[in-house]
Amino acid sequence: MAVYNYIARDNTNARFAGTYRDVQSAAELREQLAKMGYTLLSAKKQKIRKPRRERVKPADVAQFAYKLAGMVGTGLSIIRCLETIEEQTDNSTFRYIICDVRENIETGASLREAFGRHPKIFNDFFLGMIEAGEHSGKIGHTLEICAGYLEKQLEIRRKVQSAFAYPTVVGIMALGVVSALVIFIVPTFSNLYQKLHVPLPGPTRMLVFVSDAARHYSWILMLIIAGLLIFSKKIAASRRIKIRWDFLKLHLPMFARLNRMVVVARFIRTFAMLTSMGVPMLDALRVAARVADNTLFTDISEQIQQSIQSGNTVASSFRVHEIFPPIIIQLASSGEEAGVLAEMLNKGVDILEKDINRTISSLLVKLEPMLTMIMGLVVGSILLAVYLPMFDYMAHLQ
Repeated sequence: MAVYNYIARDNTNARFAGTYRDVQSAAELREQLAKMGYTLLSAKKQKIRKPRRERVKPADVAQFAYKLAGMVGTGLSIIRCLETIEEQTDNSTFRYIICDVRENIETGASLREAFGRHPKIFNDFFLGMIEAGEHSGKIGHTLEICAGYLEKQLEIRRKVQSAFAYPTVVGIMALGVVSALVIFIVPTFSNLYQKLHVPLPGPTRMLVFVSDAARHYSWILMLIIAGLLIFSKKIAASRRIKIRWDFLKLHLPMFARLNRMVVVARFIRTFAMLTSMGVPMLDALRVAARVADNTLFTDISEQIQQSIQSGNTVASSFRVHEIFPPIIIQLASSGEEAGVLAEMLNKGVDILEKDINRTISSLLVKLEPMLTMIMGLVVGSILLAVYLPMFDYMAHLQ
């Protein structure tokens, strides 16, 4: 459907202008106006300009899913629901995307195809749930489950980010303090020592060199930092680098256990949700591997699929891989025996998420004193290098 700006004439030959929505062509617009007793004089299709780019957050997508689920549950058509949500959306980029989805559905595309045109906004899990709901005829129920899942993922992400918030703040503070010392304090003492002709020890000479470089060649430093940022973004797109980085995240000291639990929880929750909505098990495993966002799980998922195709159970297929906690394997085994695999796996993920909360709290307890000590050592080392010549000078005076 398109939007037309038109000029028409009424029965008294008076001209007027207006805007008409939801027509496919100027001919259809002419017919619609004729039914109202008007004569179309001219029509121009309104161009829909893509808005300035605004970030669409995962929270926006979760909120959208809740709204759409609630409106579909009242019996409204998908088109009408999308129109209403589009009008209520403040984010211009997201509003444009919803409009594009609606227009594609109006032209005959399936829900999966319409939402699939925006993979950066609607991830594989969302698309899989949409497809499952479309096939089962329970799109409202499916969207509600999808929104709940997205909200849980956001909660886990916030908790993990909170574990890194304190180190980030301490790091920024340490950088600010060190920069102030190097740029403002060190030059003052350097000039004083030159006037007093005090010989500088090695640590102080190195500190003075760093201070001079920071004050006189800061533009070179900024260029180097910018170059490193650009280079890091390019190499981050390399699959080889991503594989190594994903492996490193699962083996980092202190953070390995937390990262493993987060990735496993994401994988298992996605697999359980999709299978509960009737998605074939092998398809659910493929989608879960992509949602896990770790290249290691691509290989693990393929191996599990091959194991299941060979006639093995889900629990025995999981047991081969050490990354899955025993509680997940035990609950998967119980769920298969009772015919409630998805429910049992979801319970297992709930237990994992509680363990994630405890791990984050434990990490914070360890990180806070450690980072405070490191910050103190850095600042203390700089101050010691600044005052070393003063101590030598006072010793000579005595």
